[in-house]
Amino acid sequence: MAQLHPDEVAHYQREGWVVPAWQLPAARVQALQQSLEELLRRNPGVRPEKLVSAHVERAAGADDNGEGVRGVADFLALAQDPDIVDLVSAVIGHDVILWGCHVFCKPASGGYETPWHQDGHYWPIRPLATCTAWVALEPSTRDNGCLRVIPRSHAARQLHEHLHEDRSNLTLNLRMADGTFDEATAHDIELEPGQMSLHDIYMIHGAAANHSTQRRTGVALRYMPATSHFDRSLRPVEGRSGVPVDFSRRPLWLLRGVDRSGRNDFSVGHPDRQGL
Repeated sequence: MAQLHPDEVAHYQREGWVVPAWQLPAARVQALQQSLEELLRRNPGVRPEKLVSAHVERAAGADDNGEGVRGVADFLALAQDPDIVDLVSAVIGHDVILWGCHVFCKPASGGYETPWHQDGHYWPIRPLATCTAWVALEPSTRDNGCLRVIPRSHAARQLHEHLHEDRSNLTLNLRMADGTFDEATAHDIELEPGQMSLHDIYMIHGAAANHSTQRRTGVALRYMPATSHFDRSLRPVEGRSGVPVDFSRRPLWLLRGVDRSGRNDFSVGHPDRQGL
């Protein structure tokens, strides 16, 4: 049974991140690794670090998911996994909405850097609230560009200044302004396949480029409490993120509880709910 220990919950609340003791079974990881290969086969023209909404196979009336990616339903099943939802609900509450899934696959000897950033700059959620479950499908190490976090940087619930970088070799094109935080305090979250980390929407984090001989892949599952509103009228960073997202058509799933905000739309972006 998946459950965060009280010490793990306390660590998440204090530090802004945690690696749960629970992890995916080996057989599930192997199956997901095959799903990853299928995802890569379906998207030869997409940078593998930018496989956004990988859980959505297609949008209504489109060949892809509306954000330039042909998704694989196995990643939706992963995001809906009751065990993972149990872990997430321990830190965001019982009412849980799935709103995103991004596969970050960094090729060996050339995987892109993810600059230091805060997720809250990118997302149309008000009030800002999300827990990301970052699930490793392959070893994630210092050598191949594992996730790095600045512990306790979430505590003030404050978004810091971000600067735009016009570079083609970045996963995202917004970077924290110099002097905002002390990089010397960074913690490297090294994970084995099947392990995962949870982190808060205000957490300062990033990842180095992959110059190693080993590919690194993680699946970032995005969950928000149903007290927040996924506001489709907002356009954070006005398309300057470096990832072609379309939040106006992004599907949401109410995985547990009720929509406490009363404002979230669970029909937009779901082909099966539009007779297609």
